[in-house]
Amino acid sequence: MTSLRTLGTSDLHVFPLALGGNVFGWTADEAQSFAVLDAYAAAGGNFVDSADVYSAWAEGNEGGESETVIGRWLASRGNRDDVVVATKAGAHPRFKGLSAPTIKAAAEESLRRLGTDYIDLYYTHFDDESVPVEEIVTALDQLVRDGKARAVAASNISPERLRASLDFAEAEGLARYVALQPHYNLVSRETYEGPLLETAERAGLAAVPYYGLASGFLTGKYRPGTAVDSARAAGAGKHLDTERGRAVLSALDAVAGAHGAEPATVALAWLASRPTVVAPIASARTVEQLPALVASAGLELTEEELTLLTEASEASEVQG
Repeated sequence: MTSLRTLGTSDLHVFPLALGGNVFGWTADEAQSFAVLDAYAAAGGNFVDSADVYSAWAEGNEGGESETVIGRWLASRGNRDDVVVATKAGAHPRFKGLSAPTIKAAAEESLRRLGTDYIDLYYTHFDDESVPVEEIVTALDQLVRDGKARAVAASNISPERLRASLDFAEAEGLARYVALQPHYNLVSRETYEGPLLETAERAGLAAVPYYGLASGFLTGKYRPGTAVDSARAAGAGKHLDTERGRAVLSALDAVAGAHGAEPATVALAWLASRPTVVAPIASARTVEQLPALVASAGLELTEEELTLLTEASEASEVQG
């Protein structure tokens, strides 16, 4: 049985792989989504990540589809207390930005769609630099005081604004961020590694990286001369044109072969081993895609294997 990890300074305990909910109500219909959620829970998973904007970009959707699917699943399974539900505010077409009234209204809508009276982990999805951090932190603190959020977190924020938010919360005795959701994986390390990671580390924040599989590239299904039927194929396939992408695939193949594992499993296990990382996020459109993701929680890589992967991911980004 995989042991749960503590999420930063919070009292939340999570499975070391978060299940991404971006596909629910988009490329996975409700029946497929329920099946994936059931299989994830059966494997010991308890950490589901969503956002109020999922999936407003899809034709015919308006945002909130993912939360609605998750809410219906929680209600039908009667397992709300067993699941750590994370969602985000700030990007929904009707609730854009992070003014205090917008955060309050967005949270109420998320609670309604999720069919619950509390959100376990509530993120600011994209920082809104037009709003002072004092206003954002105070609004989030109010949600915690009202029992509508157990803990708060940030995604897509600069090191400077993150530090300012943490300092203000500390000085005023308000709810402070416990987690950070950065863009981070074997072929995209620059955004997180550096000042952002250092700030998170100093503050004891847990990192819950998104794009843990680089939009599917790190599953290994993207190879020269192959076509992949996926809504994210264009974004993932671009890594084949870089020296780094090819070096990482080669290292993943070597390590995966040694363990009889899938490349995706190895990529997520590498990510989970990085400083501050508590639970990478990965999504599955079908039940068949899930085992390789969940297996990462139980895969122990050797120091040599971790070094091989890390060095491959530092290969030049020169195109060609």
